[in-house]
Amino acid sequence: MKKLLLQIFTWWNGQTIGTRFYTWRFGKKVGEDEFGNVYYEGPQTSFGVPRRWVIFNGVAEASAIPPGWHGWMHHRTDVAPSQETYVLREWEKPHKPNLTGTPAAYRPKGSLAGAGERPRVTGDYDAWTPGS
Repeated sequence: MKKLLLQIFTWWNGQTIGTRFYTWRFGKKVGEDEFGNVYYEGPQTSFGVPRRWVIFNGVAEASAIPPGWHGWMHHRTDVAPSQETYVLREWEKPHKPNLTGTPAAYRPKGSLAGAGERPRVTGDYDAWTPGS
């Protein structure tokens, strides 16, 4: 019951009722990633490409889409990672959640939310003054 109420009243927890209906009516499941996100493909858009969407496992966090699925979602490839043996390239890093707005967010010294004092400016910087 709680999950249904979340789907009715929030858009950031999984799928909404509208997304559930659209997925049921038009969606074809393409695959699932290691985070439990489920990917779908539907009818063509006005641009002539198939509509693609993801139903997140939990909170909707766009940075939680792995690189292979990101390429498929944005039509950079027509082959979904579930239909091929996708291997991360050496320069692709594992997912790290976006921590902005959380207590674990990066806060440099001297920022309003950070502790400490901003480092003093060294001689490699000259402040701009009008007329100079």
